[in-house]
Amino acid sequence: MFDIAAVEHLIELALREDLGARGDVTSRATIPADTRISGRITAKAEGVIAGLPLVAMVYKRVDPAVTVQNHCQDGGQVSVGTMIGEVVGSAQSVLTGERVALNFVQRLSGIATLTAQFVGAVAGTKAVILDTRKTTPGWRSLEKYAVERGGGHNHRMGLYDMVMIKDNHIDAAGGITAAVNAVRAYPDAQDLLIEVEVKNLNELKEVLALKVDRVMLDNMGEAEMRQAVKLAAGRVPLEASGNMSLERVAGVAATGVDYISVGALTHSAPALDLSMRITRL
Repeated sequence: MFDIAAVEHLIELALREDLGARGDVTSRATIPADTRISGRITAKAEGVIAGLPLVAMVYKRVDPAVTVQNHCQDGGQVSVGTMIGEVVGSAQSVLTGERVALNFVQRLSGIATLTAQFVGAVAGTKAVILDTRKTTPGWRSLEKYAVERGGGHNHRMGLYDMVMIKDNHIDAAGGITAAVNAVRAYPDAQDLLIEVEVKNLNELKEVLALKVDRVMLDNMGEAEMRQAVKLAAGRVPLEASGNMSLERVAGVAATGVDYISVGALTHSAPALDLSMRITRL
C-alpha cells in the first residue's frame, strides 16, 4: 500500500496548485450552488486501473459531502467504455475535484498498464519484473504501488532499505571487493541485503567469490547474460538491467535471469485516458 501521509500531502499540493487563491471561478460562476450531479469516470482506452482510493481522498478535501463509489478494483482490467467509478454531490464540488482526481488515476493506471504488458511479455519464464528509483519526485510510494497493481514487484524503496553498489560507488571505493568489504564493516548496513552491479563476466566472477545477495547485470547483451547465468549456476540471483523495452524483454527473460528491472515503468509510462461525464440530478 502507498504512504497515506505522503499522498495526502500530494493531494493538498495538487489542489492548491489548481485552485490558487480564488478557487474554481468557472464552476461557481456558471452553476447554482444547489445543483447536484453524478459524475461517471469512464475508461477511454484499454488498460489496468490503479489509484482509485485517491478519488475519495481528493473529494474528502474538496467537499466531504461528496460520495464516491468505485465500480472496479485497483489491478482490474478495463476496456473502452468501462465505468470505473461514480462521484455524486454538489456540481461545483464535483467539478472542482475532477481534474486532480483524474490526473492521479490516469498517471497510476498508465504505470499499471505498462507494467502488465511487461509482465505478460515474460510469462512462462521465471523472470520477475521490477521497478527502479527512476520515479517522479514525491510520487515514489504511489508509482511503486501502481507497479504492484500491474503485476510487477518493487525493488528497493530508496537509498535506505537495501545496499546497491553501482559503478560510481565501485570507482570511488577503489574496486568491487573494497566496496563490499566496506559495506560489511559499516554498522548501519548490517541488516541490509547487498546487491552489486557488474558490467562483464570478470566482474561477475569477482562478485561471486564475495557471496553477496544479488548481482545486477548492467547493459549486457543476451549472449553474455546466458554466460552469466551459467557462471552463477544458481548461487546468487541475477538481475538484468539497462535499456529494457517490450520488444527486448522476452529475449532477456529467456536467458534465465531471475529479475529484470525496468525504469520505463515509472519514467515513461503514458497516462491511461479517462474522462468524467456528468448527469444533473
